[in-house]
Amino acid sequence: MNISKWMLSSLVLLIWSCDPKEEVIPNPQSDAVKGAIVESMQEWYYWNDELPNTTTTSSYSTNEELLDAIIYKPLDRFSYLTTQDAFNNAFVGKNAGHGFGFAFDANERLYVTFVFYESPAGLDGWQRGWEITEINGKAISEYKTSSGGYDFQLGTSDPGITNSFTFRLPDGSTTTRVNVKAEYQSNSVLHQEVIDLSGKKVGYWVYQSFKATAGQSPTKSLEVDQTMKFFEDAGIDELIIDLRYNGGGSVAVAEQINNYFIQSTNTEKLMYTNQLNSLKTDLQKSVNFKKIGGLNLDRLFFITSRGTASASELIINSLSPYVDITLIGDNTYGKPVGSFPLSSYNKTLRDNNVELVPITFATANAEGNTEYFEGFPTDFAVGDSPQFNWGDPNDLRLAAALNLIENGSVTGRLTNTFYRPKWEMIDQFKGLQQEFPAY
Repeated sequence: MNISKWMLSSLVLLIWSCDPKEEVIPNPQSDAVKGAIVESMQEWYYWNDELPNTTTTSSYSTNEELLDAIIYKPLDRFSYLTTQDAFNNAFVGKNAGHGFGFAFDANERLYVTFVFYESPAGLDGWQRGWEITEINGKAISEYKTSSGGYDFQLGTSDPGITNSFTFRLPDGSTTTRVNVKAEYQSNSVLHQEVIDLSGKKVGYWVYQSFKATAGQSPTKSLEVDQTMKFFEDAGIDELIIDLRYNGGGSVAVAEQINNYFIQSTNTEKLMYTNQLNSLKTDLQKSVNFKKIGGLNLDRLFFITSRGTASASELIINSLSPYVDITLIGDNTYGKPVGSFPLSSYNKTLRDNNVELVPITFATANAEGNTEYFEGFPTDFAVGDSPQFNWGDPNDLRLAAALNLIENGSVTGRLTNTFYRPKWEMIDQFKGLQQEFPAY
């Protein structure tokens, strides 16, 4: 999760200067940087009382090796290191790569799951539902690892890297596309429409990640504003929010969405409370709802999976005391904690372009719920069907949500489709990329 709005004001106060004649030569893997990592963790880490009593920084060859050695392993799967530019770019959708995701169906066939419009894949016309049969001339089965996962060897996200993909299209034809990685601006809204269902107008919204629009103050997403206006103008009666591939992102944008979804009668009530470590209790703060827009829905339907994490789970947890929420698909990932970047609080990290993003807080909803490390359990377990494009009524999870709205139940035909993939895209990523998973 990104730094909460309540931290932004403190960040701007922490500005350092140096002698203009002094040339600072960054050395990101120096012992001084490792010492700064330990020092920052001792001050800010949510589980700081679980850190080792002493740490010999010279024993670790890399910053990543050091961080992995000292984090609280029973619960922390999330703390990471990156650069300041990479962190800032990710939270406003400045990406590099091919710009797509993929997943396996129940028969272990690989499909494109989403495509960013302005990415190299998007500009080449790729669509959700295209089956990937070969990558760089090799069958998908050849990329299977001894552990049962997959390593597709697509290289780093650096512009200029080329990979080829052979697809089987929905009409049965095949095509091979050579795609070159490049920088692009990613979109968060993958699909939106209004479905007429037995006299009801049902909104369907596929949201891929909580990214802010660059330059917006306060931090917010213009995409979210536009989507909510679309649904308000349509006069929807129900809303399905599809977060099955949403790994998280900006807490500020999650708050923005919550403020659209909360009913007018519950504005100003508690959204969530941040809980920090014992050294930072003076910075703990509660955030209340502040109603935006004209949507007033008593219930919401979420399509979720193990790729639904972080800010996605914050949305579900914050709204659940006030809104009747139903989860369809698979259990969520289980990340009731969040992070903000620490380089602004440590000159050594800042000067060496090291961004330390450890777990720094937990979030509790109005009922005090903050312990969902196993994820939120689904109400109706239904299998994924990436072979169908967004909005296709054959998409099993969308069909289940519509079935529930129309009939008050989900048929056995749909719940019997449930399977849990041995490998999911979120498994191949760590750190910053796990929050914004895409190839």
